Parts: sequence; C-alpha cells; structure tokens
Amino acid sequence: MNIDIKKQNNTYIGTLHGWLDTNEASQFMEDIKVLEDNISNPVVLDCKNLEYICSLALRGLLKLKKLSAANGGSLTLTNVSGEVEKILTITGFDKLFDIK
Repeated sequence: MNIDIKKQNNTYIGTLHGWLDTNEASQFMEDIKVLEDNISNPVVLDCKNLEYICSLALRGLLKLKKLSAANGGSLTLTNVSGEVEKILTITGFDKLFDIK
C-alpha cells in the first residue's frame, strides 16, 4: 500500500493504492500525519486504487474525520468501490463519511 499526498489550492488530496491491511496500517498512520497537521483544510482521499482496508486503517480514517470536524475542515472519500465499499457498508462507516 502507498499513499500519494499532494496539495491542490487549499485542498490536500491523498491517493491510496493497493491493500491497506494490518501489516501496512502503522505506515499508513505515519503517512497521514501530514494530513492531521493540516486538517483545517479540506482533505480528499481517492480510493479508486484501494483494494482492501483493515480495521486499524479505518480507525485512522475515523481519527482524521474527528480532527477535521473539530478544526473546521472536511474529509471526503472518493471513488470507493468493490471490497472497500463493502467493508465501509458492513462496518457502518459509510454513514460516518462523506463519500462521493
């Protein structure tokens, strides 16, 4: 799994690739620190190439969501499909996030 993060205007865009399983979750938590540090800006996570997400990574997303809500930012997940969409639905996370 990897995440490419770039800033476009005042929005941070993270593009997720591959499997985000328990082996990759700790690296994911480190990688998203730049987003946590800039959470008052809008954050978009593009999940088009994300094939799987584990519960630890979901926890990281929830942390980002809470931080953004507390700091006037926003977190949007885009291009969610397949297994990731199923996982978000089963866990109820589809109701917690703005998914486009």
